[in-house]
Amino acid sequence: MGKKHNMRSSSGLVEIISLTEKFTFNPKEGIDNPVMVIAEEADSLSTPSPRLCVLKREEGETYSFHLRVEEGREGHIIRNVMLGGVAERSGLRDGDRLLEVNNCYVDDVPHPEVAAKIRMSGNQLCLSVLDGKEYEQALSQGQDLRGLARTHKGESLKPPRLCHIKRDPASGLGINFTPVEGEKGRFSVSLVAGGAAAKAGVCKGDRLVWMNGAAVSDLSHSALSRMMKKCGDRITILVIDSESEKCYLQQRMPILPSMAVPHNLPYRARKLLLVCGSEGYGFLLRLEKAPSGRTSHVLREMDDGSPAQRAGMKDGEILLEVNGELVESLNHQEIVDRVRLSGQKVSLTTITPQGLDFYSKLGLSPLLFCEDDSVEREKEKMTPAPAEEQSPQKEEMDATCKPRLCTFQKGPLGFGFNLGCVPQSPGTFISEVAYGSFGHDAGLRVGDVVMEVNGQNVEDKYLEYVITLIKEGGHFVSMKVLDKTAYSKLKQIDAPTKDITDSEEEENDEISFL
Repeated sequence: MGKKHNMRSSSGLVEIISLTEKFTFNPKEGIDNPVMVIAEEADSLSTPSPRLCVLKREEGETYSFHLRVEEGREGHIIRNVMLGGVAERSGLRDGDRLLEVNNCYVDDVPHPEVAAKIRMSGNQLCLSVLDGKEYEQALSQGQDLRGLARTHKGESLKPPRLCHIKRDPASGLGINFTPVEGEKGRFSVSLVAGGAAAKAGVCKGDRLVWMNGAAVSDLSHSALSRMMKKCGDRITILVIDSESEKCYLQQRMPILPSMAVPHNLPYRARKLLLVCGSEGYGFLLRLEKAPSGRTSHVLREMDDGSPAQRAGMKDGEILLEVNGELVESLNHQEIVDRVRLSGQKVSLTTITPQGLDFYSKLGLSPLLFCEDDSVEREKEKMTPAPAEEQSPQKEEMDATCKPRLCTFQKGPLGFGFNLGCVPQSPGTFISEVAYGSFGHDAGLRVGDVVMEVNGQNVEDKYLEYVITLIKEGGHFVSMKVLDKTAYSKLKQIDAPTKDITDSEEEENDEISFL
């Protein structure tokens, strides 16, 4: 069974093995073809097979695909895979369904959380996907998708551990690394019993993957020793047990910090849930410049007994997210607007300046290992202000009416939308959207007010200027839009004296009371 053929190509000899079984008719046995029987049985017993796609991008490069949830379809759907881009080179295909992100099952996870996991992964990402037709087939047959993903990668696969070790005055760091014989860049861990490393979650026989943000796969033992000496009193390492390491290597799966279980980390970002009181949230939001030159949105001056204080906010913390949206690309007023649109509740993600420095030096997102303080504090008495004290305008605000970021590329028939404006006035809106176009798929709707184009605010710009910005973007455009009703309400609300007051500029600082 199986004939071997040789063929010539421009690159040399190509070997092809034919897996067709030769069939000889025997009248005594009838006309059943055994090859056909085998094929039919294989089809009936076929099991959907997830694919592993490892995406690596350069600094400033995108992953070149969209992740969508579509009406009438199940799952997180891969769309708009750019030809020749990072995603296509990794094996992603349009219509694939996403099962896992960095070994974390996400099929039943809300879309914003899945998008956040991808965003926090840095420049390397590991996705487990299933072909669209196979996904639909598995659902129709009632198959357990979580079990399917687990079986495909193996039961013995355990996550790596990210361990922070602080030197003990008596026993030091309590860890040594021994080269694995015959394998460059692989090191086994030996420990001092009860030492600092053991207390930080490192186990005897673990394999070292990464130290202080640097992979050790290309290092010699002497280079690793020099690195250890430079670490001082603290090191952060990524380790994994030897059996799991074998599984990762066999499946050609990278071992990433974004897959890790944290141990003994000195800093963690926190999610805080604030419920607005009669005088606002009771804290100051200030744009400040650190000695390092980094500019951050800093939380200051929590009022005694305020919603901010009850939620656990601390003076000097840095704001990372508002309602799950990163603020690093937003200006001060845009953050204030996000809080306005939240209604009576807002979720803020924060971290201390020292914590932000810690993760920055490791090259990791501070959001990877976030603690949700709001879960515990939900049990506390955090009631909103009495109805008579609340602003009627705020009551009308729909918390779901938030700006939408629509990023897409030009198709064969263009971007698929038209812009409109009020004659002789600044400001633009979406006047027409072609159904099924890239613009429509990205979320543009007729009547949306255009707030930003390619990261630049255009609310007070004329139509001609906005068109020029779009053209300058080439085949891609990123637009932040808002439903016209919500936009009108946003602009009609006067800044309250305590909830969100007028911004002040003081030595290039921007301040708002919240």
